Amino acid sequence: MENSVTAGIISAKNRRLQVAKRLYEEIFQTDAAINPGNSGGPLINLNGEVIGLNAFIIQSSQCLGFAIGIDALKNQLDHYVFK
Repeated sequence: MENSVTAGIISAKNRRLQVAKRLYEEIFQTDAAINPGNSGGPLINLNGEVIGLNAFIIQSSQCLGFAIGIDALKNQLDHYVFK
């Protein structure tokens, strides 16, 4: 079972979430299975477009999954890569 696919239904978007001392903005809440070792994979819509990056789960909250929205990622790339 090297590769797998999940439904990845987005149940909330544009959430703000603080984990430890870091604040995440433009976060999607998803039911995508995010397990140790597979965070960082793309969250893809039905058209095959990358809409986010699967980032982490909160195990104490029924293993809710969270993905960073593609717009937030693009902003970070523009800031760090193209300057």
